[in-house]
Amino acid sequence: MTTTEKKVPIFANLADNEAYLKEKIGIGTSFDLGIRKVYILKKEVNIYYCNGLCDTQYLIELLKQIVQINDKERQTAQAKQILENRLVHQQVSSVDNLNEAIDKLLSGLIVILLEGETSGFIVDVRSYPGRQPQEPDTEKVVRGARDGYVENIIVNTALTRRRIRDERLRFEIIQVGERSKTDVCIAYIKDVADPGLVELVKKEIQQIKIDGLTMGDKTIEEFLVKQGYNPYPLVRYTERPDVAATHLLEGHVIIMVDTSPSVIITPTTFFHHVQHAEEYRQNPAVGTFVRWVRFLGILASLFLLPLWVLFVLDPSLLPEKLSYIGPNKHTNIPVIVQIFIADFGIEFLRMAAIHTPTPLSTAMGLIAAVLIGQIAIDVGLFVPEVILYVAVAAIGSFATPSYELSIANKIARLALALAVAVFKVPGLVIGTTVYLIWLVRIRSLNTPYLWPFIPFDPAAFLQILVRRSVAGTTVRPSIVHPQNQQKQPT
Repeated sequence: MTTTEKKVPIFANLADNEAYLKEKIGIGTSFDLGIRKVYILKKEVNIYYCNGLCDTQYLIELLKQIVQINDKERQTAQAKQILENRLVHQQVSSVDNLNEAIDKLLSGLIVILLEGETSGFIVDVRSYPGRQPQEPDTEKVVRGARDGYVENIIVNTALTRRRIRDERLRFEIIQVGERSKTDVCIAYIKDVADPGLVELVKKEIQQIKIDGLTMGDKTIEEFLVKQGYNPYPLVRYTERPDVAATHLLEGHVIIMVDTSPSVIITPTTFFHHVQHAEEYRQNPAVGTFVRWVRFLGILASLFLLPLWVLFVLDPSLLPEKLSYIGPNKHTNIPVIVQIFIADFGIEFLRMAAIHTPTPLSTAMGLIAAVLIGQIAIDVGLFVPEVILYVAVAAIGSFATPSYELSIANKIARLALALAVAVFKVPGLVIGTTVYLIWLVRIRSLNTPYLWPFIPFDPAAFLQILVRRSVAGTTVRPSIVHPQNQQKQPT
């Protein structure tokens, strides 16, 4: 219901209610919307439901209880109270206007209206279709939980509540979308999260004006952070309940959108996107090693190709012992063009792998890598070194935990390589400087993007470089302004 739409009260005459619902939502026209009419204590009862979104077994049980009223009761004056007592379900609420009743009905709840009454009952018997929780493909770990978020927001809140059984954990729900009326849940821990952050997130979501959230959480993100054409992710996505629970305990706010298997973590910085659950499933030494290797891969995905292009264009910068890294063959195609062709070729492969059925994707990759790559070298389209360094940079992109960050880094890498190809050393220096200044200027929900590097926080930056033990981590990140700084109770 829109804020300007007038509320329509429930009519005492059930025929009027039925006529309104037929006109408004197509009762009798849409096959999935149904009505069941029964009589209790000489009064008609209409039960409205939506097939596919409600649990039929619960509905049948409720009907049994309602019909049995005629066998045990005789007081017609108290029909409404008797009916309410016979609704054997833990979630029963009253409704006094048809607009709210329609919203609930289309969400999978059932609406029960009684003849002669200007209010009805809402019973939550939702049973949304969907898959069972399973490990996310993009966030796998060697050891750890194998459950993951699904497209059902009720299941997702339960997976989170299972890990944080705190009476101060809050799940506030808001409906967004003029037509879709999608459920959006804001999760936070009341005495940990910054109230200002919670209110900011809530206010931004409530101000969203759109027909529907067909793309789920991605649409919410674009309204929330107003990213524009900035390729760098300003929020973090996760499909792992343990990762979301960890951030809740740190003071972050989580946004869950019905029909989306991933949740949004806010606010986040650049360094939130380079951490992975695997680091925390190993001991601190192994976790630190894995983190450093991942950092090395991310740096390679950004700067390896621009540096190599610089050494190819100006071999005098290379020491004598490293002269072998340059191309040992010459072609008629400039090196920078070869790099762009190879990098776009890898993007073609990635897209093809997404759109190709799983049994065929492996064969497609082998054909592309072995046949096309080798033949391209043999005919002189590429020098072998281009394939080598582009492949290393691509592996660094795949080692980046955040898919969104890896794509943004690829764009930055190509821009730096182009600057080096045109201006050589000044291009690398100026391009890198502009790149860092640009990242410094980015803010996500008033949070500096490069914190704790800029502005510099020594203690927090040390935790980025070194994976500390859980027992040694006693303070929550200051960047989220938690109300309670201490992680461990004293």
